[in-house]
Amino acid sequence: MNTWVQVVQHLQPGGIETMALDLKRLESSDEEGVIVSLEGNKQDALELWPRLKPFADRLIFLDKQAGWSWSTVRTLVNLFRQWQTPVVHTHHIGPLIYAGIAARLAHVPVLIHTEHDAWHLRQAKRRFLQSAILKLVKPILVADAERVASELRNALILDDDQVQVIKNGVDLSQFVPGNKTRARAALGLEPAVHMVGTAGRLELVKGHAVLIEAMQFLPANYQLCIAGQGSQKSVLEQLIEKFGLQGRVHLLGNVQNMPQFYQSLDVFCLPSYFEGLSLVILEAQSCSIPAVVTNVGASKEALCPGSGLLVEPGSAFTLAQALEQQINNSKVSNPRQFVKKCGDLRTTARNYAALRQLYQ
Repeated sequence: MNTWVQVVQHLQPGGIETMALDLKRLESSDEEGVIVSLEGNKQDALELWPRLKPFADRLIFLDKQAGWSWSTVRTLVNLFRQWQTPVVHTHHIGPLIYAGIAARLAHVPVLIHTEHDAWHLRQAKRRFLQSAILKLVKPILVADAERVASELRNALILDDDQVQVIKNGVDLSQFVPGNKTRARAALGLEPAVHMVGTAGRLELVKGHAVLIEAMQFLPANYQLCIAGQGSQKSVLEQLIEKFGLQGRVHLLGNVQNMPQFYQSLDVFCLPSYFEGLSLVILEAQSCSIPAVVTNVGASKEALCPGSGLLVEPGSAFTLAQALEQQINNSKVSNPRQFVKKCGDLRTTARNYAALRQLYQ
């Protein structure tokens, strides 16, 4: 049995972490994947994200604190040697630095690194750091979208063949259309309103404040539900009170049944300022929910052109107009067909499995 290892920064609810779990779940019968989280501890993670429980015995938490840690590198080297790891797959820059160095010291045959966005490379210091570590550990470099690949090539001066593209995908058997009335009842939402929904960490880059502000420009029978937790929760609660939107905006926290969440909606909205190729856009559309998203990162690549609307980030009034247009559009095509063609998790998993087989 081959023990291959994925390394993430912090295993908590999020798109990158969901993708790591999905790749683990769809591994071949002769593989046994482990996911290593540089930060956090297992007990807290399992309480926060029950989805981790089926994988609990294949999760390792290193509880790394802030700042550089050579002991973390040594721990990873020892783990890779102990398991005779054939493949290490890192997600984002922190795991690339720690696990990339450890993989080379442990003589791991295949090192894969996936970049899920490239907006952080707008800073010169980060460009220098990323370029240096890529030259040092020489991973197979993968981008999760064409836009991310293009930004990587431009920022780091890479040739076309130095970056592969494997697009994110979602589980079409899990994210399916459902009964809106039953979904709303299960979530405690009103049945006879136009429901807008968004999902993601409650952080500034996700643009929740703009979406909440947009609600004041929409009729009273429009409501908003937000799935996710984060540092901006109290700020968003203050905005809801400021705009008098109590009863119309619902902060649901972490939602365990995300297909049911999407099924409760009339339209999904992602108002982010920065993104890679967001899974939540694909998940909502796989449930046949049309989307309104900001034109940032690779969001356009995840959006069904026949049903979705793109807006520029930061304008509450423009966002409100797009949401009302989407609600009133009775001729929207079914976005699930787009996801079947362009966002199927099985295709993503097969492409990564092919890279892992390079060590044989």
